[in-house]
Amino acid sequence: MSDATDHTSTGVPVCPRHPDRESWVRCQRCERPACPQCQRPAAVGVQCVDCVAEGERGLRRGRTAFGGSVRVRDTLVTKTVVAVCVAMFAARYVLPADVYYYLPLVNEIGYANSFDADTWWQPLTSAFLHASLLHLLFNTYALWLTGHYLEPLLGRARFAALYLLSALGGAVGALLLPLTAHTSLVGASGAVFGLFGALVVVNRDLGRQTGQVVALVAINFVLGLVISGVSWQAHLGGLVTGLVVATLLVRLRRRARGVQWAAVGAVALVVLSLLAHAGSRSVL
Repeated sequence: MSDATDHTSTGVPVCPRHPDRESWVRCQRCERPACPQCQRPAAVGVQCVDCVAEGERGLRRGRTAFGGSVRVRDTLVTKTVVAVCVAMFAARYVLPADVYYYLPLVNEIGYANSFDADTWWQPLTSAFLHASLLHLLFNTYALWLTGHYLEPLLGRARFAALYLLSALGGAVGALLLPLTAHTSLVGASGAVFGLFGALVVVNRDLGRQTGQVVALVAINFVLGLVISGVSWQAHLGGLVTGLVVATLLVRLRRRARGVQWAAVGAVALVVLSLLAHAGSRSVL
């Protein structure tokens, strides 16, 4: 006869999860015995792990001020984007040249010459490519700082939508605004400028300082105008898109989540329509 059976037969209380352990302390909620391993402190006495788990299932999940799920220091999307940017930078030294050629956007003076229905992925893949190590470090550093601030406030899904739409908005600006030279468009700058715009909107709503962010955006935008090889058009497109998406998230945060996502979906349709228009022009 086993030890657990002996306890039961002699009337000694045992833990339901660990029948081989005597358990003289009972759960304040279900009154079942609970061994030290299964005890959890409560307002009065202790509760067993099963009652604690049942109580947590009934709790309403916390939400941030802008509708995202509360996760302490959760920056999974930011870390993933940075990792993808680093991996894509390394891929240029591994992928065959003829494969890598089809990843960035390539612009002639005024219009795109490679983006069309057959290369629909370029507006997105170009946002994860970088021309140099310094370019990569600058963009990922800016993304790391802004992402670690915005992602916990917005939540994973909203932050991911903001980033991707800003990246595509940057491609729209680069494709539809006139260029002054033949250039290959790569980099996360458009998306980063979108995050800068969102940072301004969010901080204004929270009553926090925005002057330094506005100055940073202005300085970087002017640098894009005076330094050759920098696409101010992509910066402008990403900035405008980020401002619009963040404004919708902030203004609609007290509405049902479906309303927020419907508004973001409408922005996505506009951005995709503009990209489709740019692609049709590229083959004329």
